[in-house]
Amino acid sequence: MNDAAANPTGGIEAIVVGASAGGVEALLSIFSELPEGFGLSIIAVLHLPDERRSQLAEVFARRLRIPVREAQDKEVIEVGTLYFAGPGYHLSVEQDRSLSLSQEDRVFHSRPAIDYLFSSAADAYGNRLLAILLTGANQDGARGLAYVKQSGGTTVVQDPKEARIAVMPLAALALHTPDYILTLSRIGSLLASLENSPC
Repeated sequence: MNDAAANPTGGIEAIVVGASAGGVEALLSIFSELPEGFGLSIIAVLHLPDERRSQLAEVFARRLRIPVREAQDKEVIEVGTLYFAGPGYHLSVEQDRSLSLSQEDRVFHSRPAIDYLFSSAADAYGNRLLAILLTGANQDGARGLAYVKQSGGTTVVQDPKEARIAVMPLAALALHTPDYILTLSRIGSLLASLENSPC
């Protein structure tokens, strides 16, 4: 246990990330540092227009060194893979570490909603979860991030001074004090270093 206290990111099993306006560039920035063979699951919600099919998985798969896919209902989460929520569905993590899609009501006008993903992942992973909230123009993600913290997880908020749109990071900071407030480059370095932390 002492290792975990000295290194709060030790023992992380999964990473959840939320972003809205300005999020594609922010996500590319933090994920571009990840090495081939990265050993943690990553699940991301980026607010998307409902109408159209998402190109996110294809765009990111071309740019990153880890496997990227759009999340499918009932899919078992694989380590070392980045999953994106598709348009029009909430994405949540089940207790058996599988993904679930639903069409429940929108949260802050969004479906997929970051709060939905963060809260369900906190229930599934507890203190082995790292949650990151990035640039965005609404309050989605703030409550979910606070819930991750209450559940023993580690929380990271993008430095609002650097965020393209600071509304989302500021909403999170108004609700709780995260473990880290970092620039994108520092978040990327943190993720890349997780692999080396003793479990």
